[in-house]
Amino acid sequence: MEPARILIIDDHPLVRSGICSLLELESDLEVCGEAEDPSTALEAIDQHRPDLALVDISLKGGTSGLELLKSIRQTHPQMKTLAVSMHDEETYALRALKAGAQGYVMKQEGTEKIREAIRCVLDGHTYLSPSMTQTAVEHLGSGGAPRDDSPSTVLSDRELELFELTGQGKEIADIARIMNISPRTVEVHRSHIKKKLGLKTSTEIFQCAYEWLRERGMKP
Repeated sequence: MEPARILIIDDHPLVRSGICSLLELESDLEVCGEAEDPSTALEAIDQHRPDLALVDISLKGGTSGLELLKSIRQTHPQMKTLAVSMHDEETYALRALKAGAQGYVMKQEGTEKIREAIRCVLDGHTYLSPSMTQTAVEHLGSGGAPRDDSPSTVLSDRELELFELTGQGKEIADIARIMNISPRTVEVHRSHIKKKLGLKTSTEIFQCAYEWLRERGMKP
């Protein structure tokens, strides 16, 4: 049998190199291409026609991995995708699945888990950690309704991305550049965040976002 073709989409060259080295040891898997941002990722998909794409949640170019997953689902619905990220699984795994991924694995899990996740998705299954699988079952059992009013449940993908950047101390101009949106759009998103979280000022947004990141071990 021909080895499964894997496309690596990650904005860190060392991470891409590490995953390439890992997969080179597997006779049933091969890396067919790499990309560091959404635009080159979509070009690489058209060029290489991979069986599976590993997609990082944080990418260059102002479009998050979640948005890229949605684009891939629309343009290449038969292709499998696996989210591989440093981001907290509890916050992002269900979002990744909703965006079109067939699994979510944290980079901290190590090489064996990444191989396991790749093969699981290629075999037509959904890959999540055991604890996250239970969370997903409970979420679906409740009809997908938010279990609380925390940022991870009430904010949209783009709002949560902006919320995290705010907690990291990024100014409006920096957020606009990173997300590839206008400063005015940043303000609009902030207004929606205030309303959803019951906050009144930009200072309150920063304090809330900072504490939220700290509680999850995501360095502010």
